[in-house]
Order: sequence, then C-alpha cells, then structure tokens
Amino acid sequence: MALENLQKERYKKLKNLEKLGINVYPSRSNLDRVKISDAIKKMGKKVSAAGRIRSLRPHGKISFADIEDASGKIQLLFRQDSLAGGKYDLLPNLDIGDFIGVTGEVTKTNAGEITVDIRDFQILAKSTRPLPSQWYGLKDVEERYRRRYVDLLMNPEVRQTLEHRSKIINAIRDFLINKKGYFEVENPVLQPIYGGTRARPFKTHHNSLDMNLYLRISNELYLKRLIVGGFEKVFEIGHTFRNEGMDRNHNPEFTMLETMEAYADYMDNMNLIEEMFEFAAKTVFGKTKLEYQGNLIDYKRPWNRVKLVDIFKSHTGVHFYEIDTLEKAISLAKKLGVEVKDFMTDGEILLEIFEKKCTDQLIQPTFVYDYPADFYPLAKRKTENPKFVESFDIYVAGMEMGTNYSEQNDPEELRKAWLAEKKKAKEGNPEAQKLDEDFLTALEYGMPPTSGIGPGLDRWVMVMTNSPAIADVIPFPMLRPERKKR
Repeated sequence: MALENLQKERYKKLKNLEKLGINVYPSRSNLDRVKISDAIKKMGKKVSAAGRIRSLRPHGKISFADIEDASGKIQLLFRQDSLAGGKYDLLPNLDIGDFIGVTGEVTKTNAGEITVDIRDFQILAKSTRPLPSQWYGLKDVEERYRRRYVDLLMNPEVRQTLEHRSKIINAIRDFLINKKGYFEVENPVLQPIYGGTRARPFKTHHNSLDMNLYLRISNELYLKRLIVGGFEKVFEIGHTFRNEGMDRNHNPEFTMLETMEAYADYMDNMNLIEEMFEFAAKTVFGKTKLEYQGNLIDYKRPWNRVKLVDIFKSHTGVHFYEIDTLEKAISLAKKLGVEVKDFMTDGEILLEIFEKKCTDQLIQPTFVYDYPADFYPLAKRKTENPKFVESFDIYVAGMEMGTNYSEQNDPEELRKAWLAEKKKAKEGNPEAQKLDEDFLTALEYGMPPTSGIGPGLDRWVMVMTNSPAIADVIPFPMLRPERKKR
C-alpha cells in the first residue's frame, strides 16, 4: 500500500478515536509508570508502564503487542473479558508506532515469555506516519543522517553509540573536576575577534550594536584570559564552529574540550591526555583495549611519543633540517605528490607533507611533538631551536585528534607572530590568525607559564565507539541541502 494510503488509514483511525471522545494527544500520562526494565522484574505484581508499540498481533478475543521505552521491550496481553470499560474494541484503531500507557499484572505465558496481562490502557500519542519496514540497509546513508529520529528508532546500536558519547564526555568531565581539580567555565560563542587557531569562521551580525560577530573557532584565548585573572586550572566542553568542508573526519560544528593550566608545559599535558582517556575507556567500557575498524586500540598508559623530525625522516627518507628554504620545500612536495598552496611557508609545506605521508600508520595512540614555529604562532618557541615550538599533536588510527602546546606568554613575541600572520593573510591565506589587541593587553598584565589541550571530542567518540564516520557520533550532523525529488 502506498505511503499516502497508509497515512490516510491512520488518520481515519485517529478520527474514530476522537469521535469516541478520546484525546489521542494528552499532555501527560495518568499512570504512575515504571521503566520497562524494572517492570520485567516485578513478577506477579501490578505495574504501570508506557512506550511505543513495536508490534500488534490480534487473535480474536485476545491480542498481543510489544511496547518499548528507552530501557527495554515487553510483551502485552489484551483480553476482551478483562479490559475495563469495553476498551478492547479500541484496539483496531491502534497502529505500530503509537504510544500507549498500560496497567496490568506481570505474568509469564505458556511459552515462558514475561508479559503484562493488561487491565487498562491509555493512548498517549497517535503515529500518523508508519515506521519503515527496513532502514539500516539503505544505500543512501545520508538519508539516515537526515532523518536521524527514524535511524534511532530502527537501529538500537545508533542510540547506544550516542549513549556512549554522553558517558565518555561525562567521564572526561568527572576526571578533570574531581580527580584533577579543574574548574569548568563557559566562554563566549559569539566573539568580536575570532582566534585561537587557523580556520575560517562563520560570520553574523548583531543588529542592536550594529557590529559583526563570529562564531568561535576556538576557546583558547578566553581560557588564557581567565589564567591572567587568577584561575589556575580551567576547562570548557562546548561547540566550536569552522567554516570548512565535510568528510568522514570533519563537521563544521563540533564539540571540543579545551583546558588551560598554569605552571604546566606541553609535556605535562601529554601525561594529562593519556591519563584522561585511559580513565574514560575504563569508566565507560571497563577496559583499555577497544576495537576501531579492524584495529585493537590500547588506551593504557604510557602512549607512544615521537619527534616530528624523526617520523618525517623514517617515512620520507629526508631529514627535516635539510629543507631550510621555501624552494627546497616546494621541490620535495612535488616529488612526493603533495599539493602546495601559494601562501605556504617552508614549515607549513613540510607539515602538509607530514600529514599526507606520515600519519596513516600511527594506529596506536601517539604523541608527535615539536612542530615548526611558523604554523603555531600561539605556542612557545623551543629555547634550543627557535624554528620549532613546544607542541604536540595526538594521533589515533591515523587521525589527528587534537593540537596542544606550551602557551606563548610574552606579549611582544606574540605580537610579532600575529604580524607575520597578518602578512600571510595579505598573501592569500584565508585561515591566517587575527591580531587581538585586547588579548595582548591581558598578557601585559602577566600570565604564568601555561599549557592547554584541545582535543576534538567527536573524533575521540568516533574511535572509541568503532564508528566509521564522525556523522555517526553527532546526533544531527551538517548535511548538504536535500535534493528535491521529481
């Protein structure tokens, strides 16, 4: 039967119920319900429960149904001779997908299935659109993301992934607050100057103030302002926005953890990261070894640590220090088949080569540290070699999972770095950082040695739940406009 006809049939049943004076969309249930998972344990006792009808099986004067709530599923038995007020005659007007509340005694059928022998029921919501007969096998995966509510209904593992997401984030929050003494803070999402990393922002306009604002691309500079103000350990878990493309590892809106700790450097934060995610794995999954796409990832400390220059040499055969001019960097990139943009510096080109040629084999959690200075203007330069900064990226399953560094707290050095970024913007780099005078003023009041981390939590949830794409762990990911069907 065509969908239109099925919907007409359901609307007809809705009207039948309304003619009988039944409110098919009450504001609340009249029942003092328990979760289905708890009702199952109350053998021989009277219970009230509620949920969505997942099956209906009429057999003359008795009918069976299954209802489901977030905790589980249970079978119902409706008998004509035991239902109050002639309600058995209402059953033909029910459909799979409707919500009902029920009251009855928990028993077992002859086949041994736990069942509620219904004495009364209440219609809580009518479903006027039928659930699809199949959904998981859709070739158009985007359709599942677009109608995530149906995806959740038809595929319990999708809901389980999102439940694991919540538990992982809660474990991280618990670790930082209760084990490490951090304060959780909330900083502006709308910012007059976007900063903290290189990215293109989303731009908006405030009508009353007649000023342009930007959705934050990072929370870093506001966390550092709090360190200047006297906080010593702060973090925020919140949404960040970058005006970029979408693929299996990227969504323009994503959840990011950012911390800032006074009197710490980037080596301290390597310890923090590995301890935190080992704790999250044990807390949520009860183990440190979790499968991701055929690989067994072990989050147990200590993680691998390797200098960028060393891994670069092992994968390209070229020593990083030998490429000391822009021309040499461009030549190496062409030789290795890596695309170079006109505005790139030699350090940026080498980093692009590293990301394209050296990272796909970093399966186990790995810290790659000491990056070129011209790519991280907010990081502290290494004393022994100022061409590099005290920074590290985390890699798991070949994916970059977050950038971290010792923070530049010298206002004059940061001004020089931001002026160099301004020059890059004039040369065509659309992601060059902006100079923030207010933040430089904050640094002039003095900021102690400080370091922070910035892992993207969607990717961490992705690898920890064995999800092939970032859209699988975001309830409602960004999608291209839906094409109209002819």
